[in-house]
Amino acid sequence: MKQAITILLCAILFFSCEDTIDVDLPEVETRLIVDGLVRVDKSQELVDVKIKLRESSNFFEENQPTQAESVLIYYGKPTSGGLFEDISFSTLVEKDLGSGIYVPNLEQDQIRTAFVEPGVVFILQITHQGKRYYAQTEYAPTVPIDNLEQGTDTFLDEEETEIIVTFTDNGDEDNFYLFDFMNSEFLVVEDEFFQGQQFSFSYFYDDEITAGETVTVSILGATEEFYNYMDLVLEQTENNGGVFQTPVATVRGNVFDITGLDNINLFDNVERPNDYALGYFAMVQEYTATLTIP
Repeated sequence: MKQAITILLCAILFFSCEDTIDVDLPEVETRLIVDGLVRVDKSQELVDVKIKLRESSNFFEENQPTQAESVLIYYGKPTSGGLFEDISFSTLVEKDLGSGIYVPNLEQDQIRTAFVEPGVVFILQITHQGKRYYAQTEYAPTVPIDNLEQGTDTFLDEEETEIIVTFTDNGDEDNFYLFDFMNSEFLVVEDEFFQGQQFSFSYFYDDEITAGETVTVSILGATEEFYNYMDLVLEQTENNGGVFQTPVATVRGNVFDITGLDNINLFDNVERPNDYALGYFAMVQEYTATLTIP
């Protein structure tokens, strides 16, 4: 009986000491978030274009899909004067109402992979809540994965799973790569120390992968600018939640607010450093390889 009374008194004291504390969080300026990573599979006839738009939110709240007044991609090979030899247009519309995912509107708006080649520049224009946004990127090709196998080493934890990736670099130019290891796990690699050579490296999954599970690894091409962007984002997010789920506000991508600008060549907003959206627009080639864990 005494023990029961003691527990009851402790419980009363515990709950009576609880106070509700209201924390005044700073008002955060909402920004447009653009997930514009377009992966090009050259074995397919058409490019799977999906531009995902969200709006940044306050602390502890998820970023919500948002709708744009217009989304347009145009592309071609520029001349020395900055104009395009031939230009093509792709008008995008929201795939499902309220999804914030924009896809080509009609059959003629589809981008054919035959037209996607080195030297082709892609420009994304978005009108969102009366503001105009602009992003420019060049198509980034890549090389296939030569081999994917399971290793036996561990890095920090005995339950880690080692995957060994082998690929051969294109020695004709400086190359940058982005590797996707599923579940929002990414790695950036440049060819500074293995240009034109076959290269192997190990990647360790933190969680133990069970026998029979299939691992999919993708190698994506990257421009130097996209490589630098992803390198900074990965350093700051450590892959928590996905690099495009909650873009880091201090890492600026290539999507700029050009509202009111007369000269489109000022797309980098040198004189307007605070006018930009979060996220990135990139058009990259992708190869994938799969491995079933024995």
